[in-house]
Amino acid sequence: MSLIQHVSSIEGVDRYRPVSPSRKSVRRILSYDAFPKSDEEATQPSVGAYKVSVAKRIAQVAATILACWLASGIVFGFAALKPVLLAEGVYEWLCDKDDLEDGVDVCFKQELQLNIFFTVASTTANISALPIGTLLDRYGPQICTFTGCLCLATGSLLMHLAFRFPDFDGYVIGNFFLSLGGTFIFVPAFQIANAFPKHSGAIVALVTGAFDASAAVFLFYRLAYESSNHALKPARFFLYYLIVPLLIFLAQAFLLPSKPYKTTFQLEEKIEAARDSSRDFHDSDGDISDDNEVEHLRAERRRKRKAKLQNIDNVLGDSDQRHQREEQEEERHVTSRVWGVLHGEPARKQFMSPWFILITLLTVLQMLRMNYFIATIRDQYVYMLDSEPHADAINNFFDFALPIGGVASTPFIGILLDNLSVPKMLSLIVFLTTVTGILNCLPFLWAGYVTVTLFVLLRPLYYSAMSDYATKVFGFATFGRVYGAIICISGIVNLSQTAMDALSQGVLGGNPIPINIALVSLGFVVGSVLVGFVQRQSRRLQERETEDETQRLLEEVQEEEEEEDY
Repeated sequence: MSLIQHVSSIEGVDRYRPVSPSRKSVRRILSYDAFPKSDEEATQPSVGAYKVSVAKRIAQVAATILACWLASGIVFGFAALKPVLLAEGVYEWLCDKDDLEDGVDVCFKQELQLNIFFTVASTTANISALPIGTLLDRYGPQICTFTGCLCLATGSLLMHLAFRFPDFDGYVIGNFFLSLGGTFIFVPAFQIANAFPKHSGAIVALVTGAFDASAAVFLFYRLAYESSNHALKPARFFLYYLIVPLLIFLAQAFLLPSKPYKTTFQLEEKIEAARDSSRDFHDSDGDISDDNEVEHLRAERRRKRKAKLQNIDNVLGDSDQRHQREEQEEERHVTSRVWGVLHGEPARKQFMSPWFILITLLTVLQMLRMNYFIATIRDQYVYMLDSEPHADAINNFFDFALPIGGVASTPFIGILLDNLSVPKMLSLIVFLTTVTGILNCLPFLWAGYVTVTLFVLLRPLYYSAMSDYATKVFGFATFGRVYGAIICISGIVNLSQTAMDALSQGVLGGNPIPINIALVSLGFVVGSVLVGFVQRQSRRLQERETEDETQRLLEEVQEEEEEEDY
């Protein structure tokens, strides 16, 4: 969801596309000269992190992570909020008289409308990422954050009014604004990683973990609601929640940077400029007759230049540290085995390639299955286990596991992405999604717990692997369009979840197993085709690289023989 703003800062890298991901070509890509600035970036104001105190930058990182934890993805805590909605009788008026007389916990129409409540929010979060990323690139993080605060406040107020006045149906539109506001907060958050370039990876991991952890906001509210014997009404909670956008607004106005911090590549440019000793000499020096004064001015310029270089080194790391990071990134690209395959190609051609079509189909299916599981987990296990207490136990376990799993899995995801090739990573994804889907069809209590455990670990792994795939295959110059298109298409198709709910609750009589079987089967077929395609292409790239290396060695030997003959 989310690297759009980072990639825009290195627009144009793909014009240096290598034929195959050899170590030599990778090193060339990683050199600073391979990252020309676009006209848009050249005029976009930014500030160097070395100009801001360490304490303030630490406070900015902490505030950003806290904002994401409180607001960025709260709508994905729907499973925890749903019992509160049912207890408060939300959409109960849709139920038929016979359903009410029979005392059912939730009728078909009510269940369907509650799931629409979540589907609209989850779709909004996915589709809005691309336009919000575009706004961020053009207007900066401050405008995005202020807009996010406005959306969060609007959503909270609409939810408050909907619970306060039963005749006002503001639930869906309120949840829509909560989702939109969360995305406006989340997308700019990644730029704060440039506050500490040496630790940018850890900061990105914390921001991502905060997004997953934000699903616990509704969980904590539900616990408070139940412990107070339903005294803490939702109307009051959403009124209290207005303090969150207010605090984020104040943090953005008085603490968070109004301009993005300079990227690593921009700081590298500053280093090159600071090393230029010719800057100690100005044309105006000739107008000064006193040689001592001229020498004093030049010494002062030299001192400032060296001090600036030292400050940048403190933020970015010295030359040895930068070289080590470059080597690590080089190894990561070589390990991927497919890095650079479509770099430099027009976006239109990339969209028509099997690389794009297959990953989009797989993401559509996985996102549909994930959101369907989140929205219907309790109903699924009520039917499969024929026990409401057991279904409630699995639902409660899921409510806790979802935010914890996202945070706990983050460091392991980074290790996997750095050390597994793309074909192996995709194979792991297909294996885990298939196993999880099969377990989700088994009517056993233990299978429910294992399914939830795998799900909360697989969800962040899949999104991270998919964005990593897009970066390595399609390149940075078109990443925003490619990644955004995949997420938007998946979000639009996610609207069909309503039809799935209607099918499950209606024709299938509440039985989710046929839908689960269909989704896992389609996912396995599409995933297997994708893995097979990527493996074949990977072997071809390796063969091409070997041929290129062999040809290069032959040319070198021939040149040496010609020199000896000469």
